[in-house]
Amino acid sequence: MKLPLPLPRALGMRILGVRLCTHSPLPSVTPTPRFVPLLFIAMACSGTSRAPEPLSSTRSALRWDARAAATYLDARQTWWSTWPTATRDRGTSCVSCHTAVPYALARPALSAALHEARTTSAEDRLLDNVILRVRRWNEVEPFYPDQKNGLPKTSESRGTEAVLNALILATRDARTGSASEEGRIALANMWALQFRNGDMAGAWAWLNFHLEPWESSDATYFGATLAAIAAGTSPGGDAGPDAQERIKALRAYLTTHASTQPLFNRVTLLWASGRLPGVLTAPERAAIADAMWSRQLADGGWSLSALGQWKRSDNTALDSTSDGYATGLAIYALLQSGQSPHEPHVAKALAWLEQHQDRTTGMWVTASLNKKRPLTSDVGKFMSDAATAYAVLALTQAAAADR
Repeated sequence: MKLPLPLPRALGMRILGVRLCTHSPLPSVTPTPRFVPLLFIAMACSGTSRAPEPLSSTRSALRWDARAAATYLDARQTWWSTWPTATRDRGTSCVSCHTAVPYALARPALSAALHEARTTSAEDRLLDNVILRVRRWNEVEPFYPDQKNGLPKTSESRGTEAVLNALILATRDARTGSASEEGRIALANMWALQFRNGDMAGAWAWLNFHLEPWESSDATYFGATLAAIAAGTSPGGDAGPDAQERIKALRAYLTTHASTQPLFNRVTLLWASGRLPGVLTAPERAAIADAMWSRQLADGGWSLSALGQWKRSDNTALDSTSDGYATGLAIYALLQSGQSPHEPHVAKALAWLEQHQDRTTGMWVTASLNKKRPLTSDVGKFMSDAATAYAVLALTQAAAADR
């Protein structure tokens, strides 16, 4: 295979509408010899059931630093996978909603933008971690076992991890066009833990540490939307009568409980509707978009604090200004549901993302909903990890839609 030539270090370039800053440091994560076929490199957005188009050079307004974003995300995922607090049994680590999952979704889009011919060591380690836990599902310890964390953390851990594993492997498999063995096992693990009866029929037990927005009482619905995305993304994810029955129950749960959800959960539902047919009708998608327009700030962005009724445990004020996570997630969900990047609200939000990347670190900043934390600390960056990944997904998807 003929690999792309390296970029000249002395030249500043714009390739595919994305600024590749030659003065930016190279990623701290060394690419490994696991080569990626050129067909996959062209896929600009992670997790779609068909190959997305490469980033478009026609979107000349894009002014963001893909190399810096990659460097930031690679370093953060590497740190997370080796942080003692995230370590789990058999040399694995917790698959976090703030760092690991967004990284798995967004990093392939950056590889396409940067013409990288290989996955990074951080990507390889994350996938190996997920595959090991999927294949040894009945042997590995839950992320938070009851014996150490109290009831019902084993059940919550299993339900949460089953969905996240399925989402990560569905995203990986979608780039090849066929389901892998471990991808099929992950989906089977997920469906096996879906509730069959009661108010939660169609959903999963989900971690609740009273931490917003991903580990709280409202997060059960969020988890169900991720399951819908996994099922709709995986090649052949709806194959077989059992899968069809499980998807039918999932759709029923999402539909029945949608009207009572905070806007944050309805935004992820909008994203899911672009992957799994029948989750929302066209009028329902329009209603969610209208609700999003009503919360959009004058500068074009969204504030995460406006997407739910949240309160910090330390009673400090929530950040009410536009942030990278709310804006990136909102735009990505809208684009996934069929909105045009040239729709005025969307175009204004994309401009906000282009203008608010920290060019020194490569990240988009978002503050915690749970307490006031130093934004430069490792824990304080959790929300910015998600913000950077979803900003990347939004910007690359917008560029692909321009073709």
